[in-house]
Amino acid sequence: MSSKLVAQVESLRSKLRRYSYEYYVLDQPTVSDKEYDKLFNELLDLEKNHPELQDPHSPTQQVGSVVLSKFSKVRHRIPMLGLQNIYNTEELGEMFDRWTDALGKAPVVTLEPKFDGLAVELIYENGKLEKAATRGDGDTGEDVTANVRTIRSVPLVLLPGHPPLLEVRGEILLMKEDFFKLNEERVRAGEAPFANPRNAAAGSIRQLDSRVASQRKLALFSHSAGAIEGWTPKSQQDLMAHFSKWGLKVNPLLKAGESPAEIQGYYAELEAMRPKLPYEIDGIVIKIDSLSAQQELGFVARSPRWAVAYKYRAQEANTVLLDVTFQVGRTGTITPVAELAPVEIGGVTVKRAGLHNADQIAAIGLKIGDTVVVRRAGDVIPDVQSVVLAKRTGKEKKIVFPKKCPECKTPIVRTEGEAAHRCPNHQCPAQIAEGLKHFAAKRAMNIEGLGEKWIEQLMQHKLIHHFSDIYDLTPKALRQLERQGERSAEKLVQAIEKSKDSTLGRFIFALGIRFVGESTAKYLASYFGDIHALIKATKEELLEVEEVGEKVALEIQEYFANSENVKEVERLLKKGVQPKAAKRVAAGPFEGMTFVVTGTLPSLSRDEAKEFIETRGGKVASSVSKNTSYLVVGEDAGSKLAKAEKLGVARLSEAELKRLEKAAAAKNVLKEKLS
Repeated sequence: MSSKLVAQVESLRSKLRRYSYEYYVLDQPTVSDKEYDKLFNELLDLEKNHPELQDPHSPTQQVGSVVLSKFSKVRHRIPMLGLQNIYNTEELGEMFDRWTDALGKAPVVTLEPKFDGLAVELIYENGKLEKAATRGDGDTGEDVTANVRTIRSVPLVLLPGHPPLLEVRGEILLMKEDFFKLNEERVRAGEAPFANPRNAAAGSIRQLDSRVASQRKLALFSHSAGAIEGWTPKSQQDLMAHFSKWGLKVNPLLKAGESPAEIQGYYAELEAMRPKLPYEIDGIVIKIDSLSAQQELGFVARSPRWAVAYKYRAQEANTVLLDVTFQVGRTGTITPVAELAPVEIGGVTVKRAGLHNADQIAAIGLKIGDTVVVRRAGDVIPDVQSVVLAKRTGKEKKIVFPKKCPECKTPIVRTEGEAAHRCPNHQCPAQIAEGLKHFAAKRAMNIEGLGEKWIEQLMQHKLIHHFSDIYDLTPKALRQLERQGERSAEKLVQAIEKSKDSTLGRFIFALGIRFVGESTAKYLASYFGDIHALIKATKEELLEVEEVGEKVALEIQEYFANSENVKEVERLLKKGVQPKAAKRVAAGPFEGMTFVVTGTLPSLSRDEAKEFIETRGGKVASSVSKNTSYLVVGEDAGSKLAKAEKLGVARLSEAELKRLEKAAAAKNVLKEKLS
């Protein structure tokens, strides 16, 4: 093979990548479509006639040809978290004040549209796109590389200057114009139209045949990063500038702000532009610009503390309330549900909506037969907002809250100071069913496939009643159920067996203790390290755990004071459920010490520093107090440093922290020898 031919092919690829970047990323084409097509076909012919020159990262490979049998799983190096939402100027002001107090000064923030699309992660190794994955549950997504490669605004090879490893996070969108054209084609072909552009984009990316995805004009805007090796951005703006420099599409409406007034101005400006934008948005995203400040603020359970979505007013419509039904939740809460005359809101047909509780019904004066205003809260959850009193006819009927549980007929109770009515019968079939669904859910024991229909059938046939009964199920027993074949039965039993290997945090969350959410369960697991230690915990010990207050502590104690609940935990353990304890050392060199970490450390990330301390018996708190033993300080330390100085808390650098560990360990060894 001649070097001249190789050079010709590489030259063509380089030109086509540059022209694609100018056209799809910059929206500034420098050559005509005819010229681009001529070069593209020239390269295509050369690769066809010289198979040895073919390259999976060539521009000719974005046409789609791979057909998959299923999507494999991809675990994210760094979890892909969602954003907390705010909806008004009051919440905006409160959020900005929290950031200012935490950082010791008003932050610079970046502002950008909040896309209504599909979140994905692109993994570039040495500048080449090696993998693309959906967000999934935040920890694990699906491998959609073959389909993402067909998106023209996604470079298969980055432009020069990129780091060795770059994980790019962004949103896949289908433009409004292309969405309408696609739906017209589907209707003509006798297929059901997509409800909205987001569904169309998600459906396109989840096609097993990449040729289908390639025919849909998808776009991807890059907005953040996962893992990066070999380069550290200084700020969100710096990251976006480099993304663009390397050939990634960044939204041109990105800008910076320094006050709630500037944020509100951007919010209003973008809302006015919203109908004319070529893609769907449902709000704006506000991020702290400084990456060191982002690291200092950290995360809550499933979202960062340094970013928030400021959502637009939900889309609304008027319809008629036909009836109110009542559902029983896993903790016995009775929830009224509005049964509505079907109405379309934002491309979705709404037939039911939440009413929350009797207080809300009374507050809006709701009656059956009323014309009501329904909105999709956050453009997702339908919610009855108000009554259109002008449309009342006098035939409307009063809503009567049941006095007995609609499922088990036990008299309903309402605790003083609480809005909810509850069924006190823990053996209520509805509570048991909801509890089983919660136990099997993805963020709990993650028993894949054990959903509502399976649970209903299993309960009807009296095969399960307690959580532990799930682990007695066999393929033979499952095959007796209606429309259940050998393959589905085997698959479910395998998923049940797999769930035995779980974390302690997931296990605690799965038990369904009232007020113990996913985040609190993780803190409990980290603090106690063992389910039996949690069962025996005193109220004082529980109150030492982050996120646990009086109310939560009492609920935990009440739960384990019930001998049946403790017996159920023991049954689960005997049947092979093995919740892994958090990495916490009961006795170590840092035993009895409480640390707070602030700023950017030289070699340890915030999570690594926390693990370093906790695996040596120490405790890491989120804020400085008189109980703090040491403040571990890095670069760009914020208000925590000032508070530590005020309280006289000792400061440590990363190097001093490691020296303290060695000194404390040596002291413990000496102590053991002397004893």
